Amino acid sequence: MDLKGICVLSVILVVALSTLAEAKLPPTRCQCKTAPTERKNCGHPGITAEECRRAGCCFSASVPGVPWCFAPKERRVKKVCPSEVHARVNCGFPGITAQQCEKLGCCFVPHPAGVPWCFYRRTVQE
Repeated sequence: MDLKGICVLSVILVVALSTLAEAKLPPTRCQCKTAPTERKNCGHPGITAEECRRAGCCFSASVPGVPWCFAPKERRVKKVCPSEVHARVNCGFPGITAQQCEKLGCCFVPHPAGVPWCFYRRTVQE
C-alpha cells in the first residue's frame, strides 16, 4: 500500500473514531418516564424517532401539543459497598478502625481474612 492509501485510511479511521466518541448513550426507559407537561424539547420540528434517539434523547409521539423528542432525566447513580469480597479495592491501611474508614467515605467489613476490610464504594446506576 502506498503513502496516499495509508493517508486516506488514516483520515477515515480518525473520522470514524471521532463519530463514535461523540455518540451519546441511549436513555433508559426510566429516564424517559417524564410527564408530558415537563418535557424539554430536544430536537427540531419533524425530527424522526431514530434521529432523536441517536442524539441521546427520548421520543414519544403519543401526546399532541408537547415535544415528541425530549431530554431524558438525569442518570441516577448511588454508591454501594460491593458484596463480592474479591471486588474490594483497598481504601485504608493496616489497623484502620471502622470510624477512620467511614470518615474516608469507605466501607468497613472486618472479615474475611486476607482481603481489605476498609474498601471503596462502587458507583452503580439506579
